[in-house]
Amino acid sequence: MLIKTEDMKVELRTGEREGTLTRLVDDALMHNKSKLFARITLKPGAKTPLHKHEGDFEVYYIVAGQAMVNDNGDLKPAKTGDIIFTDHGESHSMENIGETDLEFVALILTL
Repeated sequence: MLIKTEDMKVELRTGEREGTLTRLVDDALMHNKSKLFARITLKPGAKTPLHKHEGDFEVYYIVAGQAMVNDNGDLKPAKTGDIIFTDHGESHSMENIGETDLEFVALILTL
């Protein structure tokens, strides 16, 4: 199956999460094992809020930019090519600390 760029759903975000969220694959196509498979951009200073994963886990792959990651209360810098893995029962957030958009792919899978 080929999914064309023009068929992907893009959400414009404002406020704390300013940027875009592009849903790459519909959850139903992932046999309902995925809560999210998306390419996300955050404007400089924007962030994902701190949240805890219950019954699922999340992986971020940073495509471009610089971030500060809250990994269960530990602040860690991250950059292009890094991966952030947040398991069931763990918490995380990420802030764009660079001068350009932070671009990353997010995948949330259910247990």
